[in-house]
Amino acid sequence: MENVKALPAINVANKKKDMKVKVMQFGEGNFLRAFVDWIINSMNKANVFDGGVVVVQPMPFGRCKELNEADGLYTLYLQGLQNGKAVREHEVINCLQDFINPFDEYDKYLSYALSDDLEFVISNTTEAGITFDPNDTDFSKCPTSYPGKLLAFLEKRYLAHKKGLYIIPCELIDHNGATLKETLVKLAKHRNMDPEFINWVETENKYYNTLVDRIVPGYPRNDAEAFQLDLGYQDQNMVVGEIFHLWCIDAQSVPCPECAKKNLEELKSKFPCDKAGLNVLFVDSIVPYKQRKVKILNGSHTTLVPVSYLSGIDTVRETIEDAELGKFVREFIFDEVIPTIDIPHDQMVAYSNSVLERYMNPYVRHELMSIALNSCSKYKERVLPTVLQNLEKGVMPKHALFSLAALMTFYKGVRPICDNQAIALNDDPKHIENFKNLWNEYDGTKEGARKLVSTVLGWSAHWGKDLNTIPGVTDFVTEALYLQQTMTMREAIKAIVK
Repeated sequence: MENVKALPAINVANKKKDMKVKVMQFGEGNFLRAFVDWIINSMNKANVFDGGVVVVQPMPFGRCKELNEADGLYTLYLQGLQNGKAVREHEVINCLQDFINPFDEYDKYLSYALSDDLEFVISNTTEAGITFDPNDTDFSKCPTSYPGKLLAFLEKRYLAHKKGLYIIPCELIDHNGATLKETLVKLAKHRNMDPEFINWVETENKYYNTLVDRIVPGYPRNDAEAFQLDLGYQDQNMVVGEIFHLWCIDAQSVPCPECAKKNLEELKSKFPCDKAGLNVLFVDSIVPYKQRKVKILNGSHTTLVPVSYLSGIDTVRETIEDAELGKFVREFIFDEVIPTIDIPHDQMVAYSNSVLERYMNPYVRHELMSIALNSCSKYKERVLPTVLQNLEKGVMPKHALFSLAALMTFYKGVRPICDNQAIALNDDPKHIENFKNLWNEYDGTKEGARKLVSTVLGWSAHWGKDLNTIPGVTDFVTEALYLQQTMTMREAIKAIVK
């Protein structure tokens, strides 16, 4: 550590590029700095944007002070597999121009509403950030909620006769752009604001729905000293992310399809991420892309956990590198999931391969038990839609249903391949209790397995329907569960998943 203290600060070793502030960013956390600011930095380096960012701290506490002291400079490390090779690269992000804590600098915050250079608002204020707060009505001081802050800012801009903004939220909620627009209008009406202003908020500002995807572990606490010695300077704001990135953007916050198309083309022209070679997609609707992420990335996680863990494996990477289990996961994705998503096949294959490559990231140890939390609900949301869509087409999704049987076995609470090691189940207590009672009643026979399976498949309140009513499902899951009790998990896979 003494060696690190002797190093110069990042803002001594590097220099910030001054540029016009085009973007107001609500949020200064790891994700925005490793994703959005990196994208803006990349566009600047490609000479297709030339814009800086003013960062607004959404809460009274945050990193704005530390970032400002570093002159807005920080190091981003990107690491993972790229074309099958382990890659770790870094760069200094220099697009952050100014920092505001609006709770202390409210006048400074509102002064940016008068800027002719400002064009974009981007945010990530967590899933709870875009909410209607009926008490957030006093705009003489900094409003508490993000919609309140933004509405006060837009009012100042409207009264100054400035043009509307391109508003691009990154919060992880459905229809985030449309929801933010609805919340702003609801709050404006609640405050009895000028109807002409409310119309301006709705029509002269353009709102976009987004889907973001990049794993960002954040500050590399275990490697920070080594990184800084390698860099030759101190950086307390450095951040680490994976190489993969995806940003899908649509303009479905307006009911008119032609207007949405026009708004999207306008944003693409003004914010040309594609011209910088970035994986940013301007699409008609992000819905199928969200389905793709949930079904493939999240769905394969949920599918592999009980099968792999009960086979004696502890991590995602080990699963994919295992010949038998890696084949199981790939067949689930390519044979059962891809056919259910309405995106061009070549794009689906490319995305699926990128997911598998991410799973093999040598810099990330992704424990299966960290994914196992609330597996009953996760299976319903992430995998069951794939099951039902396959069955509707007359296809038996053997991998997905085998995993469902393995999930039931997992909730037995023991790991036979590891000397019956106890499994730390973490789910809704009612699910854990129900499975405990069912396994206590299990007598080891095939009929006993059918009784257990048919009971679980019959949880209509959980699954949304009685899965026993679907031809073939009870028989297949019963056979899979019984085999998992009478042989190893790997042997069961070979016996039934053909």
